[in-house]
This record gives sequence, structure tokens and C-alpha cells, in this order.
Amino acid sequence: MNDLDLLHISIADQALYGFANSCLRLRFPVSTARNGAGERNGTGCTPRGRHQVRARIGEGLPSGAVLRGRRWTGEVWDDDLHERFPGRDWILTRILWLSGCEPGYNRMGPVDTFRRYIYLHGTPDSEPMGIPLSHGCIRLRNADLLELFPRVPAGCAVYIGEAACPDWSSATLI
Repeated sequence: MNDLDLLHISIADQALYGFANSCLRLRFPVSTARNGAGERNGTGCTPRGRHQVRARIGEGLPSGAVLRGRRWTGEVWDDDLHERFPGRDWILTRILWLSGCEPGYNRMGPVDTFRRYIYLHGTPDSEPMGIPLSHGCIRLRNADLLELFPRVPAGCAVYIGEAACPDWSSATLI
């Protein structure tokens, strides 16, 4: 399908907005970093600014597929697996791996989004959305990620900002 050309992630709204030809096409709740916004490596913050989808990982995997090192472990998340590995930062279902587009701000050196392994990825459905709890990535519900993934091409523009988006949060989806 690959119809979206811009993803906007609002840290204030804890929401992802998907656009095609400047029209809002989808809106999903997300969870960004517990430590807030920031670009530096090692901070556990969600990087801001202009990015692009550098890689799409997990096509065809089942919902809840456990990914480690960007590879499927062969496991599918469930409550028993969760209890066996408490505290694990679960990366599930699919990965949209981001790369910064602004040298010195979110690209290259100690602020490189790609080298920080910042993704949009699935998380256990028991995890709350709309509350910043991640270690820097943007977490989505698995069902939302399964809807989003086929609509996002490699190279898709992604903007991550701190401001709320009142016009978009109340906009009618087309």
C-alpha cells in the first residue's frame, strides 16, 4: 500500500499522526521516552526533529513476534514469557528504524538516532499508551503497528516534536 508520506509524532499528545498528500489518514496513541525528549546517546530520551524510516523489519512475522537485535527470536510474546523475563524492554511485531536527517542535531556523532537504535515498534498490549514509558523509542500497540507498517515506505519522512497538535488531534480522518 505504502500510501503515507509523513509521520508526525507529538510527544505532548503521545500520538502518531499519519499523512498522505497533506491529509490526515490515521492517528494512533504512542508511548515515547520516560526520560523526555533529547538527542544524546545514553540518555534514554526520544530524539526530536526530522527523521526518515531507514529500515522496515519484520514483514510477515506474527503479531507479538519478539525481536532482539532486529531479528526474530522465534518467540511470540505472552504472559508466561513476560514473567520469565521481567524488566525486558519488549520489541514486538515490527520495527520501523529511524535515521536522523539533521547533522549535529540527530545525525552523526553523539546524537545519531540511527546508531542509538531508535525505532517505532510494538509493545505488549498490557503496557499503557499515552504515557511516556519507553527507553527512547516510540512504542505502539501491536494492532496499530500492523495497520501502520504496510502503509509506510522506506524513506518515509518522520517528524518528532514536543508540541501538542490541537488541529490534528481533533481533525477528521479521511
